[in-house]
Amino acid sequence: MRISISGTYSAGKTSTVMALSHYTGVPRTLARTIREILPETFPGKKLAEVTPDEFLQLMLRRHTGRAVQEALLGDHFISDGSSLQEWLYGAGRVIHGMNPNDTAGLEGGRAVELTEEMRFFSKVVDQYGHALKRHVKDTYDAYVHLRHELPIAADGHRPMNENFRATIDTMLLQTLEELEIPCHVVSGTMPERLETISGIFDLKPVMSTQEAIDLAWQDYGKQDFRMETERVPAAA
Repeated sequence: MRISISGTYSAGKTSTVMALSHYTGVPRTLARTIREILPETFPGKKLAEVTPDEFLQLMLRRHTGRAVQEALLGDHFISDGSSLQEWLYGAGRVIHGMNPNDTAGLEGGRAVELTEEMRFFSKVVDQYGHALKRHVKDTYDAYVHLRHELPIAADGHRPMNENFRATIDTMLLQTLEELEIPCHVVSGTMPERLETISGIFDLKPVMSTQEAIDLAWQDYGKQDFRMETERVPAAA
């Protein structure tokens, strides 16, 4: 069973994947994050500062890393998100701007006027979307989508824009329906999430929920949450 734990910023995907992997014994993918990819690609830049063409390269690098990890684990794994995220974070920027922080609080539909550069960016993102949707359709057996139950973490890296997050969330669920990939929407506390997800897929627990959560927080604590501008490029 190949399962993607889905959701957008601050939905709790990473911690849920970590805990679920410990709880069920199913391996999780370990693809690098944008925080890790950005410093070696565009040293000194924040995600909010990248240009449309630069963002396209980040999309490709992130997807490639995911695909390699998926291939290494074969037919039985839990993934922290999927390549739909890469496409949708680009598509969302067509609506909310390259730096969604700047359009936070604006109501309605499109938040920015499309320049010639952004119209071309939109076309390329659409083409990426066709390829990434096909990859996801061929790769995953099912999705678990986490409801938004927490505010966006104010970490200076993720876009501080609830409208942007809502746009991505809506488009993600619509795309899963379009692709006819089974999707189970889950909410609740971490123990409730673990028990619900394992029950959906008949995954047998190999430890208690509390043991799994404790191990997950140990894993989570080992992550490097420094801003991208504080990291030394890997190639240096």
